[in-house]
Amino acid sequence: MNVERSAAPAAPGWPDVKDRVEARINQGLLGHWYVIAKSADIAPGAVLAVKALGQALVLWRDAGGALHCLEDRCPHRGARLSHGSVRETGISCRYHGVTVDGSGTIAEVPALGKCGLEGRAAVKSYPVREVSDGVFAYFPSIEHPEPRAFDPPVEITRDPAFLCTSLWSCNYRYAVENLADPMHGIYLHADSFTLAYGARQDTVELEPTAQGFIVRRVQQQGVNFDWVEIIAQPPILHARVVIPYPKAGGPGPPMTVICFITPLDEGACRIFFWRTRKVAGIAGEAWRFLFRTTFEARHWSVLEQDRQMLGAMHPDARDRELLYQHDAGVVRMRRYLAQEARRQIETEDRAGASGA
Repeated sequence: MNVERSAAPAAPGWPDVKDRVEARINQGLLGHWYVIAKSADIAPGAVLAVKALGQALVLWRDAGGALHCLEDRCPHRGARLSHGSVRETGISCRYHGVTVDGSGTIAEVPALGKCGLEGRAAVKSYPVREVSDGVFAYFPSIEHPEPRAFDPPVEITRDPAFLCTSLWSCNYRYAVENLADPMHGIYLHADSFTLAYGARQDTVELEPTAQGFIVRRVQQQGVNFDWVEIIAQPPILHARVVIPYPKAGGPGPPMTVICFITPLDEGACRIFFWRTRKVAGIAGEAWRFLFRTTFEARHWSVLEQDRQMLGAMHPDARDRELLYQHDAGVVRMRRYLAQEARRQIETEDRAGASGA
């Protein structure tokens, strides 16, 4: 990625601006909502350990069903709260029983009775929202410390939607860039049910939108993975892909896939894909049935092809690549991430210089 270096030299002890931009992109942009889990994986009274943006987190649901997300660290000795259990007053650490409530405040220190630590805000908490079986968490930034407006894609709240998730052992930018590359469909997925059709030669074009940009093939539409819309306007970065179905796909319009990629660390990410179709009534029931009995396994096969390809990428792939016309979407995606990461870092530096 070509990112201009700051005109001013880096302050003593501070990494170069380019390195900090790279680190921020690898970690994940702040001030955004990210999908971190499936709601179905967290029953009342259950505890779930997850990772996102380099942070170890614990999700837990109280007896009333309310979901909470905290840093996975007991404030007493640093044990993992995810090894503990849910109590009436919060989540209790298994090591010494210290209990923390949903806001990250120490509620009880049972081994000592009344303790001065009780009532102290000691663990970082993350706002969460649940939509269509997905759990979103907000990761604050200096500029936006409070949760920004949460406006999920309409398809996952309006239409029949199935959420799938998978762990990919690759830098999350490879996964995001893969979404902005419609030409890979006819090659990588040529043996699949939905993406085996169309021309193997074409060019691509970019169309700016109010929320991001669209990458589309020029000569072919409605045949394959021929276009993708990248919603690159904070606070919910995601992609919208329309997948045409063959006639054997049953009644209704093409399937829409809503795609989220959550960075875990520099070498891993988790994908969350909602597969939706704007069908209702008998047609909707028919599609639900066909999806569960037939199409779901086929879609997983397509994702597995992506996972295997990206997981095997060389760690230094971006340093030795030779790009061509089809990579316009990839370049645009990189530019957005670099610009936003740099803007966040400069805002943090200004806040630090002013003592804010």
